[in-house]
Amino acid sequence: MRTEAAIELTGPAASQTAQASTSGPLDRVIFGALLVLMAFVAIPYGSVPPWAEAVFECSIFALGAMWIIDGLLKGAWGVREPRLFVPLIAIIVFAFVQAIPWGGSAAGIQAELWRSVSTDPYETRRFGLKLLALTLSGLLLLRYTSNQRRLHMLIHVVIGIGVASAVFGILRQVFQGNAPNALLPQLSFDRSYAQFIDRNHFAFLIEMVLGLVLALMLGRGMRRDRRLIYLAVAFLLWAALVLSSSRGGIFTMVCQLLFLGLLFSAPGPSRTTRREESSRARVWLQRLNKSFMLRAALIMCLMLGVTVSIVWVGGDPLMHRLETMPREFSANDDDKRINTRRVEIWQATWRLIKVHPITGIGFGAYWISFPAYHDASGPFTPDEAQLRPLAAHNDYLELLASGGLIGAALGAWFIISLIRCSLERLRSSRDPFRRTACFGALIGMFGVGVHSLVDFGLHDTVNAFIFTALVVIATVNLATVPSDMSLSAAEGRINLTTI
Repeated sequence: MRTEAAIELTGPAASQTAQASTSGPLDRVIFGALLVLMAFVAIPYGSVPPWAEAVFECSIFALGAMWIIDGLLKGAWGVREPRLFVPLIAIIVFAFVQAIPWGGSAAGIQAELWRSVSTDPYETRRFGLKLLALTLSGLLLLRYTSNQRRLHMLIHVVIGIGVASAVFGILRQVFQGNAPNALLPQLSFDRSYAQFIDRNHFAFLIEMVLGLVLALMLGRGMRRDRRLIYLAVAFLLWAALVLSSSRGGIFTMVCQLLFLGLLFSAPGPSRTTRREESSRARVWLQRLNKSFMLRAALIMCLMLGVTVSIVWVGGDPLMHRLETMPREFSANDDDKRINTRRVEIWQATWRLIKVHPITGIGFGAYWISFPAYHDASGPFTPDEAQLRPLAAHNDYLELLASGGLIGAALGAWFIISLIRCSLERLRSSRDPFRRTACFGALIGMFGVGVHSLVDFGLHDTVNAFIFTALVVIATVNLATVPSDMSLSAAEGRINLTTI
């Protein structure tokens, strides 16, 4: 006896299947190149040097040209959530407007002056090009992460980058010590970790990857043997983050664990079988979810255990770093008036914001405008030898200083759109793995939002690219044919013929 199934789909499922069937070599080349590029930008200091940024931007623009060719051949562009990137496109346009010279006059001067809103038009245009490349990379990932298999590949490439960086950092700390690095000579023993010039920027990467790993380890839709693998990976990432002695990174990790404990057991619309409903574990979890006091006690025990283990693994270097934390937020008490603590930088940034409240001083121009508002005895300029840019150590303040109220409004628009679209995916998805991946991306992005209060890790190209990947993981609308026959009435029509 031979059985054949002829499946006929109409409506949305038919269009999705037609789109999936048109996947060709160019489609696979573009997606594969995006994954390879993501791994490459992590190598040279996280692509901080200008030449590495140029390689990233040129590669993305080349892939964008291939996308145009692919769209012309197929007759469709295939981006399902372009509205999410509209605020970023508005910021790009605003940045280029800031760099345009405008005519004007000044008191006592007869000739017409040409000045732009930005105090450094060149850096503002560079910022616009980089943000354009990142936005285009997000659109490309949204377009070509078109099925469950590719979503798995994207997630595991992100995890692989974090694991490779963590292993390199631990090996470098154990075997190299304070000796100079031959491959990456800009790294220093007291400030750097792994391939990052600043240990805090390494922490940004690990926080984003750790959010994904924790969700995959605890979420539904994963086999038990894979959970053990993710547990080992989570421990490796946790150890590297603690050994890096990043105070902001450790605080952010604790906040991520608290976020995970509070929200991970929130109920969702996914279906459960009778066997799952009758299992003792599920009944116990339902009771735990209803008992606020029990959940709070477990979360407190988790936080206590994590804190003790952090101090034990970090040792004396971490304790010394933690002891210096209060100085970052206290007033200056010396005679040199260097004023390089975070609180003093934030105060100077706020003075800058009050002078340029509407349009700001231009994206990328913070470094040249800040010294005029910095009350210190000596100059405070970027350390070009170490490739460390001058920043506000608070991305929200720097956004307000660079773009004014206009830039802040556009940034808030993007954040609100991202949260709404992510929550929509969480509520609407019936696939357990899809929901778990979305929640993991939210944990990672939550960590970035917390750490950005005291650092500027998104300035590194690799961190910005990985954050873009998390945005795609949280919001991508996969074109999949429903596997549940009960959905056929809404999505299409399935005819089975038995011979």
